[in-house]
Amino acid sequence: MRILQVNKYHFIKGGADRVFFNTINLLEEHGHEVITFSTLRPENAPSNYSDYFVHYIERRRSNTLINILNARRYIYNDLAFKNIERIIREFKPEIAHLHLFYGDLSASILKALRDARIPVVQSVHDYRLLCPANALLDAKGNICEKCRYKSFYHCSVKRCLDGNFFFSSVLAVEGYFRKYVIDPLEYIDRFIFVSKFAEQKHIEFDRRFASKAVHLYNFTDMEDLELRTNKGKYFLFFGRISKEKGIETLLAAADGMKTDFRIVGSGPLEEEVKRFATNHKNVTFLGHQSGKDLRDLIKNALFVVVPSEWYENNPMTIIEAYASGVPVIASRIGGIPEIVSHGKTGFLFESRDASDLALALDLGDKISHDDYAVMSRNCREFAAREFSPGGHYDRLIDIYSKLLKDA
Repeated sequence: MRILQVNKYHFIKGGADRVFFNTINLLEEHGHEVITFSTLRPENAPSNYSDYFVHYIERRRSNTLINILNARRYIYNDLAFKNIERIIREFKPEIAHLHLFYGDLSASILKALRDARIPVVQSVHDYRLLCPANALLDAKGNICEKCRYKSFYHCSVKRCLDGNFFFSSVLAVEGYFRKYVIDPLEYIDRFIFVSKFAEQKHIEFDRRFASKAVHLYNFTDMEDLELRTNKGKYFLFFGRISKEKGIETLLAAADGMKTDFRIVGSGPLEEEVKRFATNHKNVTFLGHQSGKDLRDLIKNALFVVVPSEWYENNPMTIIEAYASGVPVIASRIGGIPEIVSHGKTGFLFESRDASDLALALDLGDKISHDDYAVMSRNCREFAAREFSPGGHYDRLIDIYSKLLKDA
């Protein structure tokens, strides 16, 4: 099968990008031909198709003219339309699988795929189909569903993107463009939701999702690890260091504790974490880590902490922790409670509540070796059942095959 995989980042910036690359590798391992389409950035991983990529759209706070000129491309990118047409003409993909594409690649690619009568699948990693600013959060980081019923002007009024009126307004206009001109629900044949919570939230906003929705968790490699009997050495946070990921709540909970914490990642609150680590001997900031270094950090952790404050879908942090037999302490929000069972595969706490997180951390710190071994085994069993590459591949190919049969 020739499959076109589309994502606006051709490097690992976040969990969605990791899924994009994992999916490519999984399909190629099973003998499928994978064509990729993305944007050109300095950080990009190598690609045989980079000649077809389009330049990403840079936001410049200091250059209003460039931002105005870029706004149109952000809403409808003519070059993305032309280049994906070239890919379709030259490589003849049988099906297209989209990940993150709004903005840099834009809805223009949907028109090109429809014109070529290519079935389209989208993995829904965030809430961009419901919220112009992606995350159902306002500029202050609070949960916001004001754009329900596609009332996207709220994004502009509330300045949801970094508190900036201009950029928030561009997002609002792009939302209305999708509402009135290229409606994703008319152009995309199947939406893969990576959590049941996200699936239901989309159906709440627009009932049309119900007939096109399928549920499929993300996956990761299941390493052949021995069952853990010894407790790990530290609490580990890894991911984007930002407000919506709950890093401030984690620091507040860690303040005064003696157990070691290791924080991995980068993001807008990185300097705040560095200052905190300087004044707290039990907190170590390690910056960005990847590959074997990150896997080793996960394997040796006592618990992975996921203190998110937005509607998380199916966090790769939890999936990768479980695959290594490491239990998780996570906030009770979004799709997280679907995969973290309190007292069985980890502990849950109320999102944004540092005191409740501190109690959960204390439970993790004091867990017995025997109970920890059971919890670790539960994590591995859950991962093998729900997050295995083999199971994911079978379901994904079934989704593709049904669409091709109906095309």
